[in-house]
Amino acid sequence: MEINIHSDIKAKIPDFKIGIIQYKHISIGESPQMLKGRLRLFQESIFFDLETKSVSDIQGVAEWRKVFKTIGTDPGKYRPSVEALFRRIKKQTYLTSINSAVDLNNFFSLQYEIPIGIYDCSTLGRDILIRTGNEDEHYLALNEREVSLKNKIISSDEQGAFGSPYVDSKRAPVTEKTTEAIQIIYLRPSLPMEKAVKLTESLKDMFLQIHGGEATFSIKM
Repeated sequence: MEINIHSDIKAKIPDFKIGIIQYKHISIGESPQMLKGRLRLFQESIFFDLETKSVSDIQGVAEWRKVFKTIGTDPGKYRPSVEALFRRIKKQTYLTSINSAVDLNNFFSLQYEIPIGIYDCSTLGRDILIRTGNEDEHYLALNEREVSLKNKIISSDEQGAFGSPYVDSKRAPVTEKTTEAIQIIYLRPSLPMEKAVKLTESLKDMFLQIHGGEATFSIKM
């Protein structure tokens, strides 16, 4: 699978970068109790931290709001997915367990304060492009809403858009039937390359500990 970033994004954000992890022969199921417990305790810790500060003060959230604004997305109306997670926790609407892959994805997103998407490869084409959505593009999102993709960062293949650091579509979610997946990590533009590599590799290693299989990773700029 080939993944590239459109030149329009790089022109607006020269340091834009993503981590890509491609998994094979993985086994997704109910989250182990260890993961459920860590995700719950982490959310409770975040809730207490947010009693004395605003979600917009979180460094990763602030940086991704800036990315959205630079691209042309109003971050006050369309929030980065990681901000949406923190805002849920601030309201004590804690994330419930979905499956081991999604739960781990949410844990990583909160830990590193960045949007992360994970998708079932069996539903995707061979070439993926990270680009800005056009005026006539839209999809049915995981929140059951029809979302306009105009001026939003999206992931697309030959069939069209399927993901975004705003909200993903319903086309390619990972399930217990998924054996091959691709993870798109929307790294902070300010993150140095050496740290970007270490972060992406650490995510890969922890994912494989729970799901088995094998994986390759890279950083795209």
